[in-house]
Amino acid sequence: MPERIAFRMKVHPGRIAEYKKRHDEIWPDLAQALRDAGVSDYSIWHDPETDYLFATLVRADDHTMASLPRTDANRRWWAFMADIMDYNDDGTPTVVDLKQVFHLP
Repeated sequence: MPERIAFRMKVHPGRIAEYKKRHDEIWPDLAQALRDAGVSDYSIWHDPETDYLFATLVRADDHTMASLPRTDANRRWWAFMADIMDYNDDGTPTVVDLKQVFHLP
């Protein structure tokens, strides 16, 4: 059964317009890599008080999300976004997995 997951990231203060612009122009090869990995229904929300980004996505039972960081499209995207988001020392975005505590179907 497909699974919905959620996580949190952070955009640098004052950079949300650029963040949105870049996502409005998402590269076709990155969108395809996400779909190929079994990702669908991917949404990102912004909290203007904290600049936290809240993301949800649905992943297929047989998803291959763990292989996404090895794709050229994903590596290029992370490098492209590093100037406007919080990143780890290894060049990956800082991501906090979130636990579901309520769902109303």
